[in-house]
Amino acid sequence: MRLLGIDPGLLHTGWGVIDVDGNRLSHVANGTIDPPRDGAMADRLRFIFEGLNEVLAAHGPREAAVEETFVNKNPDTTLKLGLARGAALLAPALAGLPVHEYATRLVKKSVVGTGKADKGQVGMMISVLLPGAAIAGEDAADALAVAICHAHHAATAVAQRREVHA
Repeated sequence: MRLLGIDPGLLHTGWGVIDVDGNRLSHVANGTIDPPRDGAMADRLRFIFEGLNEVLAAHGPREAAVEETFVNKNPDTTLKLGLARGAALLAPALAGLPVHEYATRLVKKSVVGTGKADKGQVGMMISVLLPGAAIAGEDAADALAVAICHAHHAATAVAQRREVHA
């Protein structure tokens, strides 16, 4: 199954695509969508939405996973990040994909083993889990981590359903 992970942000929205075959993960692509910093909010959100539509068309994922917004000390920043997250949720939803959401701490715990991991630790584990992948920066690494988190949790859910029906 091909999965798209998204790390939403107004400055840089990271995206990462992986293929999952059983417990094997393989890197497909990753990158960032970087809206113009001086654009109007609506234009920046459109830029994120259209960029994700290009990723969806180019790589054909079957499901998407988006990192949830953590609450900042500044409520205005949290609100603005939530707008970027809305664009990130909408693009795959309108493409007909199931969209899953994961808390930042759960993503880090799934990939690194601790919910308090820093970006450097996440990036290092991504290079271990997806050897040979050229990662396009921290935001792309975070998006790949979201996709990997979803792969792990989706596999667990399938196994649990099999146990219930057995």
